[in-house]
Amino acid sequence: MDPLAGMDDTSSEDETASQTTEDDLPANQHPSIPAPVAQQPLPQPQPPTIRTSRAKPPNYEIKHVLRGHTKSISAVKFSPDGKLLASCGAEKVVKIWNPETGEFLRNLSGHTQGLSDIAWSSDSAFIASASDDTTIRIWNVELGLTKKVLKGHSKWVFCLNYNTGSNLLVSGGCEGDVRIWNVARGKCMKTLHAHIDYVTAVHFNRDASLIVSCALDGLIRIWNTADGQCLKTLAEGHDAICQHVQFSPNSKYILSTAHDNAIRLWDYQTTRCLKTYIGHVNSKYCISACFSVTGGKWIVAGSEDNKTYIWDLQSREIMQVLEGHTDVVVAVATHPMENMIATGSIESDLTIRLWHDRSSNS
Repeated sequence: MDPLAGMDDTSSEDETASQTTEDDLPANQHPSIPAPVAQQPLPQPQPPTIRTSRAKPPNYEIKHVLRGHTKSISAVKFSPDGKLLASCGAEKVVKIWNPETGEFLRNLSGHTQGLSDIAWSSDSAFIASASDDTTIRIWNVELGLTKKVLKGHSKWVFCLNYNTGSNLLVSGGCEGDVRIWNVARGKCMKTLHAHIDYVTAVHFNRDASLIVSCALDGLIRIWNTADGQCLKTLAEGHDAICQHVQFSPNSKYILSTAHDNAIRLWDYQTTRCLKTYIGHVNSKYCISACFSVTGGKWIVAGSEDNKTYIWDLQSREIMQVLEGHTDVVVAVATHPMENMIATGSIESDLTIRLWHDRSSNS
């Protein structure tokens, strides 16, 4: 079943909320550094003034507080089978937890500098980690051992993701490159000179035919995985530097976060911004957002006011605000099967909080 079936493709006040272009490159031309796109300030979206959501509001409550990180947390990710939670941050290790009990299980140690991102293989057996030491490590989670070390980025590796088959890995670095890796061989297959600034997010679509990337140059780009060609460029605008982007579960849309306190849902084929979610605070940090489709259809994101926000995907209303962290919430993840959310915070907080939707029990 399509988790976003019935998604409203029409755009109302958000229709003009994007300045977009297409890159028409000859088939034999490799995109080096694509030319910047002219950008205009995005109109400020207005929140819904009346309650329009027909969805039952969630009732997330704290289930566990996980302590153990000693430096700022950068990512939290549930395993695809839902049995484990991985987290990483500035202290060089990946931590593995049991999300049901909140128990700490093990550290994955080997990197020589801090970590910015982690990604699970589809079988939940392996984790890839992106480090400031310029390498990617692939870990056997059960054994706690490094299986492969991927080398090629010339600067810090900031983001990465597996494809659904877990035979490919895509990574983004602070030199502006996007790299596509053959996981079995541990070798880089393609290097895309994708952006002129830090690449802050990369993600495959469902069949791995496309990659979406975003960077601090303010651009979102869609790439053909097979030949490395840039197919489309979406520009957020001068005041809307994008720092996180991903395909929706059905791969029809793209969700992006930006430094203008807004999260946007795009139809990347028409390059239109369909919906804008606001109410949180995000003007400084790279804060992630994600879809939640196990119960209602929500958008979930952290915030610089130390809270986590849950919006109705369709109506754009804020359905619930989760409070408890004492510093910026930069990392969020949703459980693949249960109505559970993991959130991670930085510096003076350093905790991971696990939230469970009590309304799903009634």
